[in-house]
Amino acid sequence: MGHKVHPVGFRIGVHKGWQSNWYADKRYTEQLHEDLLIRRTIRNQYREAGISLIEIERAANQVTVAVHTSRPGIVIGRAGQRVDELRNTLEGLTGKRVRLNIQEIRFPELDAYLVAKNVAEQLERRVGFRRALKQTVTRTMQRGAQGIKIAIGGRLGGAEMARREVERTGRVPLHTLRADIDYGMAEAHTTYGRIGIKVWIYKGDILPGSQEDEAVQKETSPAPLRREELTEAPPVSVEAVKEAE
Repeated sequence: MGHKVHPVGFRIGVHKGWQSNWYADKRYTEQLHEDLLIRRTIRNQYREAGISLIEIERAANQVTVAVHTSRPGIVIGRAGQRVDELRNTLEGLTGKRVRLNIQEIRFPELDAYLVAKNVAEQLERRVGFRRALKQTVTRTMQRGAQGIKIAIGGRLGGAEMARREVERTGRVPLHTLRADIDYGMAEAHTTYGRIGIKVWIYKGDILPGSQEDEAVQKETSPAPLRREELTEAPPVSVEAVKEAE
């Protein structure tokens, strides 16, 4: 039986980047749990903000947090009040200076996590699962996606036996590394139990030389050599070689 590979993790270093960018030796476990706490705090504090991705980058005494949201006004608040409260909360958790970067998701219909979250909210409102799937697929394809696949599993419609349903439109090439595939998952908490939703969205191919490819290469390329490493070695004379012999 085949095993599914996470589409984003499969493409890290090709045209996808890490969600956390930092280096640690002895404090690795501590910083990893701190990242999880930061993400959990932000998502719990802004449940209605449509937050998809939270990227964390660490320097010596500063933590940079990039929040990708479809409703940046909710995160920022009036005159930046809510974002200041969030910064103070995160600085209390980390004990370091926190820099927040709020980035807007212009097309939430093309974000796999937001699509999965939308389907979960519809199922919690007792919308028929087939209707929810078809409407979601239609909106995503109209926005410009080249393919989408949605899989839901659980007691669909309150059935006694759990089952799995899949709605697919267009192409979703999971094993093509150059394919730009976004993946997200969410859970719907219904009166019959939990229903899991997985979403794959194919946005096209990222070819070498594109802006996305150059950005990933810049992140994953080794550090440039120092100036003293770039200097050429002094020439060796023939007389010096004969004397050494």
